[in-house]
Order: sequence, then C-alpha cells, then structure tokens
Amino acid sequence: MQILLTLSSSDPEIKWNTVRFGNFLLNAGEEVTIFLNGPSVDLTKGDCADYPIAEQAKLFTLSEGVLAA
Repeated sequence: MQILLTLSSSDPEIKWNTVRFGNFLLNAGEEVTIFLNGPSVDLTKGDCADYPIAEQAKLFTLSEGVLAA
C-alpha cells in the first residue's frame, strides 16, 4: 500500500515521531512518502539527544522512504 504522511509542524517531537512512524511503516513493507509542508521543511531543525530527527530521517531515506517538500 502507498502511504502519504503530511508533516506541517515545527515541533521537534512531532517531526521525530512522524519519521519514526514512517520507518515503522517501511519495515512493515509499505511504500511511504512524507510531505514536508510549511515550517516542517527544515526537517532537522530541533535535532537533539531527546529527538534524533536526523538519525531517523537518514534511516528513512536509506530504507527507500521518500521525503517531498
């Protein structure tokens, strides 16, 4: 199944959880695209030890997930 997640928040926790959910879906065999809208376009802004957004985004793209803006 093809799944589209739309992310439009600048909150680091929400960005981190969205990408983690995308990774979960990819591991379940789904085709996943995350559309970055508005303030979420700078996806790694807010990356920190509590919310390692960059690490999750790297895993997402290496697992053939698609990031679109």
